[in-house]
Amino acid sequence: MSDHIPMRVAVVGATGHQGGATARLLAGRGHPVRTLSRRPGADRPALPGVLVIDGDLGRQEDVHRLFDGATHAVVTMPLVYEAEKVMRYAQHLAKAARESRLRRIVYNANTRMPSGTTRLAAFETRRLAETVLREGLADCGAELVVLRPPVYLDNLFSPWNGPALVDDGVLAYPLPEDSPVAWLSLSDLAGAVAAALTAEGVGGRSFDIGGARSLTGAELAEAFGRGLGRTVEYRPLGPEVFERTLARILGPASAHGVAGVYHFMAGRTEPLLMADDGGEWTKALDTAPAPVEEWVARQPWRTWSERPAQTAEPA
Repeated sequence: MSDHIPMRVAVVGATGHQGGATARLLAGRGHPVRTLSRRPGADRPALPGVLVIDGDLGRQEDVHRLFDGATHAVVTMPLVYEAEKVMRYAQHLAKAARESRLRRIVYNANTRMPSGTTRLAAFETRRLAETVLREGLADCGAELVVLRPPVYLDNLFSPWNGPALVDDGVLAYPLPEDSPVAWLSLSDLAGAVAAALTAEGVGGRSFDIGGARSLTGAELAEAFGRGLGRTVEYRPLGPEVFERTLARILGPASAHGVAGVYHFMAGRTEPLLMADDGGEWTKALDTAPAPVEEWVARQPWRTWSERPAQTAEPA
């Protein structure tokens, strides 16, 4: 992989957390980056160096404008879990990619994918989008690379986790304590996407990306404890509790879609779904994620403290 390969990149979903991390990294490396957004300008996150085009994935002409002149694209679907709408988005993306003669598309599937079909929109709409993209890009010269991440560490740097972690040493999350999970940060997701845009010999392949090693809940708590310099305890949270909390932020429909992943994991049908892949993806993309402890140590955790900072007594 080389950062020196000239690219003009269209990033679908750059106003979200996952796509935003990728767009910022690529723009910071000097690549021209553009994205599409329905949100009013005042409601968009800061994206230095990124051209934001007003538009909607549901309109073919808007997707054409986004891809016009681009050489590469990164696709992260919005938090939409209606199959018909997701399929239409994917069809618009594939058609625009073919007609714009893109060289490569990296599709971030948002999640790992169970081996068999489920009844959960969290998985099946993302599987559907991948299928539509593969079929739509067949024999057109544009390569598709699919990345399937596990769970993001950044979910824990949040108003609903941060205070309990900092003040009480409690890490509560809706995954079984004994589930091995290759936790990944958004910054390392962005690094993986950037690598997948130019890595040789990966066109047409799919990768279960994630952290360097899988951690159970207790092991994750130990890693956080080392990063925070205090004892941390892991407490599994019921997926239904998580969904209710998320609904207050995302709305019931999106929260139900996201929570489907955690309901599935609670059922233990595929307990290794979120585990590491033994280093296969890091070798193929020639990149490596940071250890969990390192990520923890870099975050400004005092942001979430609900207790006043301790001050030293005057001498």
